[in-house]
Amino acid sequence: MTTNPVGLYLHIPFCEKKCRYCDFYSFSADENTKQAYVNELIRRIDKYGETLKCKADTLYIGGGTPSLLAPVQIERLVSEAKKVFLTDDAEITVEANPHSSLPEFLKAAAASGVNRMSFGLQSSNENELRFLGRKATPAELENAVKSAFSAGIENISADLMIGLEGQSESSLLKSAEFALGLGVKHISAYILKLEENTPLYKMRDCLALPDEDETANLYLSLCDYLTSKNTLQYEISNFSFRGFESRHNLKYWRCEEYLGIGASAHSFINGRRFYFTRDINAFLNGNEPVPDGDGGGEEEYIMLKLRLAQGINFDEFEKRFSHPFDEKKKEKARLLKEKGLVNIDESGVSLTRNGFLLSNSVICELI
Repeated sequence: MTTNPVGLYLHIPFCEKKCRYCDFYSFSADENTKQAYVNELIRRIDKYGETLKCKADTLYIGGGTPSLLAPVQIERLVSEAKKVFLTDDAEITVEANPHSSLPEFLKAAAASGVNRMSFGLQSSNENELRFLGRKATPAELENAVKSAFSAGIENISADLMIGLEGQSESSLLKSAEFALGLGVKHISAYILKLEENTPLYKMRDCLALPDEDETANLYLSLCDYLTSKNTLQYEISNFSFRGFESRHNLKYWRCEEYLGIGASAHSFINGRRFYFTRDINAFLNGNEPVPDGDGGGEEEYIMLKLRLAQGINFDEFEKRFSHPFDEKKKEKARLLKEKGLVNIDESGVSLTRNGFLLSNSVICELI
């Protein structure tokens, strides 16, 4: 039985319309389906509460678009999670997009205990938003953030996307300036990846995307800009003002345990990984999650920790695995340091910003 507080994730697979880049499990659904799904989530929360008997100090409700739920449905989910799992100081995050009933949703969310919102901004440039298939205008996004503040939720994160067709350094930095101007405390900035089975992937031969060097320059420019505005880059794609790091997502990168409930949700509990299939009917019918082997091994730990700006602390590594960090890996890290990709000293090893850009190949070289 796990003893430390875990992270709790609830997946809400409902969207008004799927964006052109999105490969997450999501679709449009009627109100009866949403109600049945919320009921099943609550049943599973209670079931896991009885079997795991652990606490959670973070709750993340993601999607899809969780803000498409009715106010009473978000209240029920948060209330049940608090009753069964959550500590009094839990970080409770909900993802949202602008829509007509959002203010009422946000009031209900805040009343239930939600204290952090994540908005899918992606860009403040209308051409870039159209390219992505995003419906919300910058003005609507601004109103959404204002509604969150009005509801009493002040810890707000915004997503930005890098490497879009027609994107320039100027347009990217204007999007970042727009987000910071709204008063957000956290920015997640992701490089566009063309996932299979998405509309953009099917159009890939017709797209005029920035090449690798141009995308790298956009990423580095954004890093420099956000740092100049006193945010901290604490992970490859994540920036925040001090004290506003995502506590939930840090659990993933620190290789800590979490419980995911919902169609397509993944878990890492008691050293084992498992997941629910991307099938809402299977979830509604009570199907059990699929085992996915052991988790938390050395290679996985190294891979995840090196996503963080602080990287790997050698003393923490030795305490976790009961032996020192491998000297051969240290030697490889020293060679990578000469290329400007890695920082290494007596206390630990971490990636530089240029190392972040090549993180997959750098981490593969180390492990």
